[in-house]
Amino acid sequence: MKVIVCGAGQVGSQIARHLADEGNAVTVIDSNPQLVRALTDAIDVTGVVGFASHPDILSRAGARDCDMLIAATSIDEVNMVACQVAHSVFEVPTKIARIRADSYLEPEWSDLFRRDHMPIDVIISPEAEVAKVTMRRLAATAAFDIEPFLGGAVDFVGLKLDEDCPVINTPLRQLSELFSTLRCIVVAVRREGRVWVTHGDDQLFPGDDVYFVAAHDDLTRAFGIFGRENLAVERVVIVGAGNIGLRVAHQIENAPNMRCKMIERDRSRAEYAAEHLDRTIVLNGDALSVEILTEAGIAEADAIVALTNDDRTNLLSCALAEQFGCPISIALANDPTFERIAMPLGLNALITPRATTVSTILRHVRRGRVRAVYSLGRGEGEVIEAQVMATSPIAGKRIRDINFPAGSIIGAVMSGSKLKMPQGDTVIQVGDAMVMFAVREAVHQVEQIFRVSPEFF
Repeated sequence: MKVIVCGAGQVGSQIARHLADEGNAVTVIDSNPQLVRALTDAIDVTGVVGFASHPDILSRAGARDCDMLIAATSIDEVNMVACQVAHSVFEVPTKIARIRADSYLEPEWSDLFRRDHMPIDVIISPEAEVAKVTMRRLAATAAFDIEPFLGGAVDFVGLKLDEDCPVINTPLRQLSELFSTLRCIVVAVRREGRVWVTHGDDQLFPGDDVYFVAAHDDLTRAFGIFGRENLAVERVVIVGAGNIGLRVAHQIENAPNMRCKMIERDRSRAEYAAEHLDRTIVLNGDALSVEILTEAGIAEADAIVALTNDDRTNLLSCALAEQFGCPISIALANDPTFERIAMPLGLNALITPRATTVSTILRHVRRGRVRAVYSLGRGEGEVIEAQVMATSPIAGKRIRDINFPAGSIIGAVMSGSKLKMPQGDTVIQVGDAMVMFAVREAVHQVEQIFRVSPEFF
């Protein structure tokens, strides 16, 4: 597949890396020559310097025979025009755009993106996606990462093991025997910065980041087995009244048994937020001020969610909140370097818009019958939900007889309306939906399992 990626920033570069690693022909466009040079030196992609919305630049990038254009620059209008030009001039089949401004996304103006107006096939809103992720973190406070699959029937969960975890040093095979009725499978572990797919003989140690797939109804029990308690959140302090903060506040206002207070440094923005929120108390001040945090009731709050555009403010306000006794802290961080210091500062979860946006884009890039994709961390692996077609090489076979790619593992199977946790004698049927985890090197091979051959049609 030939893909043009507009934008060589954090999102564009990671998308380009994913696609290039899988053997796609990728061309990256950016107006910053240093970003283009750094990316072309690091991975096997072609680089073009210029504005992605200009027809001559798109032509140089090979838009005439391109299969897909992904517009992920930092400017909405550039992304939109790039898609328009790709459609009108070059007839590019699939166009994906990242659009951040709420005004473009309001239902009132939905006709704007009709095919005969501004033909964008998929619109990605980072703010909307981050708000969804934030609400999921507030619902699953025991985890630092959680993503639903199979229509919410299962969750992919990441949590850190403490010294008092009751299953430390226990082989995973033995865990399956001890908790035979628990619908939960550990699929991966991160230890000392490396992620790998687990096997039956693997043991878990304090400090490990453990990733598992569990039936949603069994999630609380799974947390308990790993020594974590899922604390209920009713009182939330939100730091930042930007687009994301407002979205989260609106969702909290609509949630039963939840209420929040908001801290915003900019006075005019605080007034704007107060006018557009019904039940949220908005305080104008600095979230790093002890007086403001005290006025917000941080000592009585169940959680703080720091969502400003300043990573340092987000992390430090969460660290201060922990000193006040706030048990749950969630911070937004655009700079990936902050991922290394989030946990030592006592944060429960770090939300990275880059990873969230990349996962959403990949969901629409993957070929075959892939229905959902979640990119882990900095792209070390992916969780893939896909449907088994009649032409798939695994259809009709027992799991123990299938030679899955090295570095991949099945987490769950949905057959009709029945959820199955995979065992050796489980037969994979045509039409089944599967959740698999694969490290980066195995993703392309896993994708091949679900690809539909031309003979199918």
